[in-house]
Amino acid sequence: MKIMKQNNVMRSRTVPFLLLFAYLLAIVTAPLFAPYDLFEIDLNGRLLKPSAEHLFGTDHLGRDLLSRILAGGQVTVGTGLLVLIIVLLIGVPLGMASGFIGGRFDRYLMRIIDAFLAFPDFIIAIILNGILGPGMWNLIVAIVVAKWGSYARLVRSTVLSEKEKDYILMAVVNGLSTFQIIRKHLLPHVMGNALVLATLDLGKIILLIASLSYIGLGAQPPTPEWGAMLNESTPYFHSSPHLMVIPGIAIMSTVLVSNLVGDALRDRLDVKE
Repeated sequence: MKIMKQNNVMRSRTVPFLLLFAYLLAIVTAPLFAPYDLFEIDLNGRLLKPSAEHLFGTDHLGRDLLSRILAGGQVTVGTGLLVLIIVLLIGVPLGMASGFIGGRFDRYLMRIIDAFLAFPDFIIAIILNGILGPGMWNLIVAIVVAKWGSYARLVRSTVLSEKEKDYILMAVVNGLSTFQIIRKHLLPHVMGNALVLATLDLGKIILLIASLSYIGLGAQPPTPEWGAMLNESTPYFHSSPHLMVIPGIAIMSTVLVSNLVGDALRDRLDVKE
């Protein structure tokens, strides 16, 4: 019975990872199966309801909504993953240096991070994106600036709790260099926590991307991005609600998958909140 329960637990923890893999694979390959040109305008076929010819209908310019949803996944989710990679590349090294070196560097960095964390991510992102101007690269910069501090603080706290433990002290006594201690002993602990936070954060970042694009600060027409598609469809909500419902479902399902994977990864790595 105990073995069966353990097998069931392992399966329950594996399912979200398989789901994420299948989801990402679908997003990467989806544009290959787009039935129509993303940018082909057909004013005679605008605002068509879902049918056998157009499974998700057409938008206000007669463009096939299914094709644009499939391509929009690459833009929205791809941008979110790029933001996470940049944030990890900035936050993890700074957090490790702050926790391991300490001193003035630690104090000054923490005060900077405190200043950023004093405001919600969305407020920082919208202010910076507004200053830099519309566009996906400016959006990426704005979200990275808003997000890096939480990763640096998490990594710093992990380093501070680990570096006083016996195995680290033994490594120092045995003559391991600082680089070796960080690479062999601290980095595995740090990356486990950081990856759990990143997985749980992916949904929030996708919501940020879609929100900023919705208010015109992110993707610009005719780029097929889910938030921008919501914005374009707002005037037609009463006559063609599917134009907003379908991109909304795409965003919601992506956030749900990222949260499920984050929870499963946290359980597998036994990360305490």
